[in-house]
Amino acid sequence: MNKKIRVSASILSADFSNLHDEIKSVEEAGVDELHLDVMDGHFVPNITFGPFIIEAIKKITDLPLVAHLMITEPDRYIEEFINAGCSAIGFHLESKGDPICVINKLRENKVKSGIVINPDSSIEGVKPYLDKVDFVLVMTVYPGFAAQKFIPDVLPKIREIRNLAPLLDISVDGGINNETVDSVIEAGANIVVSASYIFSSKNRKYAIQRLRGKAD
Repeated sequence: MNKKIRVSASILSADFSNLHDEIKSVEEAGVDELHLDVMDGHFVPNITFGPFIIEAIKKITDLPLVAHLMITEPDRYIEEFINAGCSAIGFHLESKGDPICVINKLRENKVKSGIVINPDSSIEGVKPYLDKVDFVLVMTVYPGFAAQKFIPDVLPKIREIRNLAPLLDISVDGGINNETVDSVIEAGANIVVSASYIFSSKNRKYAIQRLRGKAD
């Protein structure tokens, strides 16, 4: 697998009182995209933000905006996130509704689609969609909060997906830092999502390069 490693900065750990400068900081430091964790307080035990914040972010950056929808009914709200300016949207297999309807709606609007799977989700559930989506987001923590500890038991799942879909983008999210990133890349991931490691770093450019595998 020779895909270029892309780094996605999750703004969940950014300073929201200074969001404009935080985004510009990681943009200048070389991040490839922004990861937007949308939580509804029902699907996961936390609440973050919705489409109107994404609309505001779209006005201050040209980086691709990738929304991770941790919401119960993605099909009900998907058009709002499309209209907000998302470049790609991932949703959970565990959520309600027909995944194909969501995937088709995204394709019709030229927005990349992704299936998100939790650490304890079965690979069997995602197999029918591997040839229909643009990426799979593998959670290496249970979704809902930042700064959780990486779950290494997920690594074989990343390897299996890579073997099943050699050309598919595989993203990983949860506890990704300088100590865990090498293992997920070795397993087959080519997009690494990081929140606290990037935003808490005194040298964000170095942190991003380290996640990309270009710094010791």
